[in-house]
Amino acid sequence: MTTFRFDLVSPEKLLFSGEVNQVDVPGAEGEFGVLAGHAPLVNGGFAEVGANGLTVLADMAVPEEEFDRAVLAGVIKDTEEDAADTTDDWQRDKLTRKLEQLKALQAALGG
Repeated sequence: MTTFRFDLVSPEKLLFSGEVNQVDVPGAEGEFGVLAGHAPLVNGGFAEVGANGLTVLADMAVPEEEFDRAVLAGVIKDTEEDAADTTDDWQRDKLTRKLEQLKALQAALGG
C-alpha cells in the first residue's frame, strides 16, 4: 500500500511525523479517511491535505503515555453539564458532538 507523510502538531510541539498508510480524522460532518494521493481538502484551519501529505494542527494533543484519564473524565462531566444547561439548540448540538468525540476517546483508551 502506498504511504504518505503525516504530521500531528499540537500548539506546543510536533507529536508525530512519519509515513503512514491511512489517517482517519474527525471532522464537523463526521470522520473522513485520508489515503495516499488524496485530493487537497482543507487549506488552513485544523487539517490540511496537500500534495505533500496531511498535517493536523490539534487544539490539544498529548502522547498516550502522558494522557491523564481523570482530566478527560472531568472534561466529559463538564461538557455533559454544559449541554444540559444550554437553551441554544446550535450550542447544544455542538456540545453533543464534542461529547461524542470525548466519549469515543475515553472508550479507545479503555476507560
